[in-house]
Amino acid sequence: MKYKSVFDIIGPVMIGPSSSHTAGAARIGRAARTLFGRQPEWVEIYLYGSFAKTYRGHGTDVAIIGGILDYDTDDTRIQNSLITAKEKGIKVRFHEDEASTEHPNTARVKIGDKEGNMELVGISIGGGKVEITELNGFELHLSGNHPAILVMHNDRFGAIASITQILAKHEVNIGRMEVSRKDVGKEAIMIIEIDQNIDEHVEEELKRADHILQIAKIVE
Repeated sequence: MKYKSVFDIIGPVMIGPSSSHTAGAARIGRAARTLFGRQPEWVEIYLYGSFAKTYRGHGTDVAIIGGILDYDTDDTRIQNSLITAKEKGIKVRFHEDEASTEHPNTARVKIGDKEGNMELVGISIGGGKVEITELNGFELHLSGNHPAILVMHNDRFGAIASITQILAKHEVNIGRMEVSRKDVGKEAIMIIEIDQNIDEHVEEELKRADHILQIAKIVE
């Protein structure tokens, strides 16, 4: 693994005893909140491997819920996140899953409300860094270390070009891009990591592009 600076090795400023089990968990939870776009009414979290065995002692549970409440890794409110979630009427359930996973620090987060739901799989890879590997059944590789745009679209000719042309027009540089689909001609997802956060007017223009169903963004 390559590190950009000494801070990537030390890890982030954080609340809790472990960058993998606390800071990483909080970032997984916050990614779920960001992509869902609002406070959920219920949360179900499936923990695997090391997460499942030690989540209470290492604070993984309060960290993930803190992230879902939109707290950053150094926010002292994380320590009381389970209490806060209950006060806000959010129903929270944890499941210790014994299924085998490729990485020991893996969490499957399901969140929802009356308007809809979302399912995300994230892994904590150390030093507070995470990777989102699945979103609503689509396989992907999203680091969360850069601003990103997630584009749900119909798998049609011209959909990708319509997005990249808008970004080029606004001089938004693409650092990495991948496309995932479940079947030919069905729904697909674009994951675009970019060099800077996009303005709201750019986001609105992307939403109006051909064959686009939904846009979500992760800001730096």
